[in-house]
Amino acid sequence: MNWLCYILRCADDTLYCGITNDLEKRLAAHNAGTASKYTRTRVPVELVFAAPCADRSAASKREMEIKSLKRAEKLVLIQSSLK
Repeated sequence: MNWLCYILRCADDTLYCGITNDLEKRLAAHNAGTASKYTRTRVPVELVFAAPCADRSAASKREMEIKSLKRAEKLVLIQSSLK
């Protein structure tokens, strides 16, 4: 399984971070309002960052690292991944 840590930009311009091993299915669930309580009322969402991880544990650790960042730092991370 290929695990990913990802960031979504929600319709209200907030950022949401999560992990998955099936990105397409997870994005569809977020946009259908069934993936998480947070994104349920903030659809549509847009994928703005995804980083591959070795396994679920590594993905969870990366998610916690990203969640601990300030918004400005998350935006820098997103921008740097676009280059």
